[in-house]
Amino acid sequence: MANKRVGVYRKYLEAVPVDSSGLPLAKSSWPKKRSFCWVARWFSGEGKRPSRSFRTKRQAQSFAAQKEVQIQDAQTAGLTAISLRGFHIEHKELTQGNVAARTLALHLATFESLASFLGWDRPLPTIGPRDIERFRAGRLSTGIAAGTANKDLTVLKRLFNLAILRGYLRKGSNPCDGVPKLKIGSVRKDIIRPEAFAGIYNCTADAFWRAFLVTLYTAGLRLREATNLTWCDIDFESYQLHITRKKAVGLVQAWTPKDHQMRMIPLPAKAVNLLAVWQSMAPEGCPYVFMKQTRWAYYLRQVERGRWRAGQDLLNNLLRRFKTICRRADTCLYTLHDLRRTCITNWAGQLPIHVVQQLAGHSDMRTTQRYYLSVQPQDLDKARAIQESLLGPVTDSGYRQSKAG
Repeated sequence: MANKRVGVYRKYLEAVPVDSSGLPLAKSSWPKKRSFCWVARWFSGEGKRPSRSFRTKRQAQSFAAQKEVQIQDAQTAGLTAISLRGFHIEHKELTQGNVAARTLALHLATFESLASFLGWDRPLPTIGPRDIERFRAGRLSTGIAAGTANKDLTVLKRLFNLAILRGYLRKGSNPCDGVPKLKIGSVRKDIIRPEAFAGIYNCTADAFWRAFLVTLYTAGLRLREATNLTWCDIDFESYQLHITRKKAVGLVQAWTPKDHQMRMIPLPAKAVNLLAVWQSMAPEGCPYVFMKQTRWAYYLRQVERGRWRAGQDLLNNLLRRFKTICRRADTCLYTLHDLRRTCITNWAGQLPIHVVQQLAGHSDMRTTQRYYLSVQPQDLDKARAIQESLLGPVTDSGYRQSKAG
C-alpha cells in the first residue's frame, strides 16, 4: 500500500561547491552556490518511489498536496494507488509469456499512446470516460481509421478490466464502459469463386505456391497457422492436417493457435498430392511445411547464432507475392485471408454451423456467423424463388390494361 505522505525536497543539479582551498563548502551554503530544482517524491503501490521535478517550491508543494489526496482516496476505497507508468511496467512484467507476443505488443503500444496523451504520472483511478473520448478524438485527428479507433477502445477496455482485477480500480468503474464504439459501414466481403481461384492457380507453376494456395483454399487456415505447420502435422494416409500447439524443440519455435485448441481438418486428394509434390522438393531437414530453401538457410543461420526473436514471422512478403499472382491472373487483388473466408463460407453452405465453427477454430460461434457466413448467389436464387411463389396469385393484367389505355 502506498504511503499517503508526499515529500518535497531540493534536488541539486551540480557537484558540491568548494572553497578557494578546494574543500567542500558547508551544506548550509549549497542553495546559494549550487543550482537545484524542487522534487516531489512518494511511495508507489508497486514498491518504488517515483518523483516529479518542478522549477519552484510552490509548484512542488501544490502537486504534493494533490497527490496526497489522490493516494488517501485510493486507500480509503481499499485500492492500491498506481500511475499509468507503474501499470504499464507491471503489465509488461505480469503478462510476458501469458499472451501471444503480438497481443502484448498491441497492449503496450495502445497503453503508451494513452499515457503519452494523458501524462505518464496520471493516477489510474482519475481517468474517466471523458478522458477516453478525448484520447480517441486526438487519435482520429491524426488520420487513423475508425476501425483502428475501435480497436484502441477494445484494448483499453481489456486493460482497465485487468486494473480492476488487480485492485487498482473499483468494480464497475472501467472508464471505457460508457464510451460507444464508432459506427462503421459494412463492406462487401470478397469470396473467391472456383473459376477465379483456378485462374490464380494456373498463373503459378511454383510447387510451393500451388501447395500453399490450395491448402489455404481448402483447409481455411489462418496465415500463421499455415506458416507454423510442420510435416508432422500432415497425415498423408488419412488426408488430414492438425492444428496444434508447438513447443520450442530443436528448430521448431514455440507457437499456440489463436483459439488455443487442437483441431483436425480434412484435406481433399488434390491438396494432399500437391503437398506430397512439394515435400519432395522442400529443403532437406526443414521441419516447416511452407518454407523455401532461401528462407530456410536464413532461418537456420539466425537460429544457430541465437538471433531469431520469439514471435518473429517465419515467412515474410507472402501477401505482396500473392497480389502479384492475382495481377498476373488479371483478377481482383484478393488477400490471403480471403482464401480462409471462402473456405469457411463454402463449408457453411453444406455443414451444420457448430461443425463449421470447430473446423474454423472459432471459440465463439457468433464470430463464424458474423464474419464468414456471407450470402451466396444460390442463396439469392432461393430467396427470389420464395418471393415469386408468394406473388403467384398476382397477375399483371391490370398493368397491361392501364398501359393500353
